[in-house]
Amino acid sequence: MRKVFTCIICPNGCEIEVDLDKDKITRIEGASCKKGKEYVNQELRDPRRNIASSVKVIGGELELVSVRLNRSIPKDKIFDVMEEIKKIEVNAPIKIGDVIEANILNLNADLIATKNIDLI
Repeated sequence: MRKVFTCIICPNGCEIEVDLDKDKITRIEGASCKKGKEYVNQELRDPRRNIASSVKVIGGELELVSVRLNRSIPKDKIFDVMEEIKKIEVNAPIKIGDVIEANILNLNADLIATKNIDLI
């Protein structure tokens, strides 16, 4: 079976063509760096993604704070995590790196702030 992946690891966005025999890669072409091969292996075994979003701030100079996960999560859990993020409200002040929610949905990933928000 032949599959084509577009690598999302770096800005090159290589089109990587892979031949599979069951779940084993028999041929891989198109990756301009070793990260492409690693990406394809990860996509076949355990596809993962990171999330960046925003959370409502109470009493802050801004109404939202940007947040991201500190590690990637299984791709099939993205919508579950986004639903959880929508429910979160935090009180100002907030500092970059503050953990907004630890171990979100028991996925071993913390939601962290990526912006400083001072009190009004």
